[in-house]
Amino acid sequence: MHKRDFLSFLVKNFKTTRLAWRFFYNVFGDYMKIYLDLLFLLNFGFDFLLLMTTSIVLKRKAKLSRIILGSVVGALSIFFLFLPLNSVSLFFLKFGVSILMLIISFGYHDLRYMFFNFIYLYFISIILGGFLYYLNVSFAYKQIGLVFFHEGFSINYVLLILLSPFVLYFYIKQNKKQRNIYNNIYDVCIIFRGCEYNYKGFLDSGNNLVDPYTHKPIIIIYDKSLSGNILVPISGIDGSRMMRCFKAKVFINDIKVNCLVGLSSQKINIDGVNCLINNRLGEYIC
Repeated sequence: MHKRDFLSFLVKNFKTTRLAWRFFYNVFGDYMKIYLDLLFLLNFGFDFLLLMTTSIVLKRKAKLSRIILGSVVGALSIFFLFLPLNSVSLFFLKFGVSILMLIISFGYHDLRYMFFNFIYLYFISIILGGFLYYLNVSFAYKQIGLVFFHEGFSINYVLLILLSPFVLYFYIKQNKKQRNIYNNIYDVCIIFRGCEYNYKGFLDSGNNLVDPYTHKPIIIIYDKSLSGNILVPISGIDGSRMMRCFKAKVFINDIKVNCLVGLSSQKINIDGVNCLINNRLGEYIC
């Protein structure tokens, strides 16, 4: 089919001629203006955010001047797109630039150090790039069937200036939170009345409960199938009350500990955790 006939067919079959021509703009040889200075600044901004986030997440403590220099090198790679290179050559060039950016920003110590820098740089790039793509498709495009049309103001510039730092800040905050949680999770095995119960325990710095009579630390579990025959007075933010406890054989990461097991009437609000390990037991299991 001739190109003109093909375009006419497509235009007639779309709901609006305006949307059809907008979609096929630049597809069949029309010229497009590219502002290299703006393109360079945008890529510099993204590279700077990615390198800074990698430095914070991995605690590299890199100098700001080195991160800026690494970002400049990364931004210059955008000009590779205007060279007569095939996709394979372009891929290896960008791969090499990424390695160079990391060496300039964080230095080179060993392969393991470099490997983690590289993985986190691309992992953070995927998170930020995916978020940008999602917002741009959701708000700057209209859809007819499976075809997307650009309609309205693209939010790429606004996202770079305003939203990208917030997205990366949220990622850093959540990453630190999850790392703190998973570094303090242990396997807890309780043998009670001949039965074995397994839990995921969190070493809780706020759990310092001790039986005032036996002076044993208390770990807390949420399990409605168990019952306690020992009443232990405890004090909390909601005042004093009695907690039901029981004696059992307790193993934390296969290490036997001497403690009481307390029963909580409320679920533990930590993902995948159903046991709070007493802070005083940390010296035995860590």
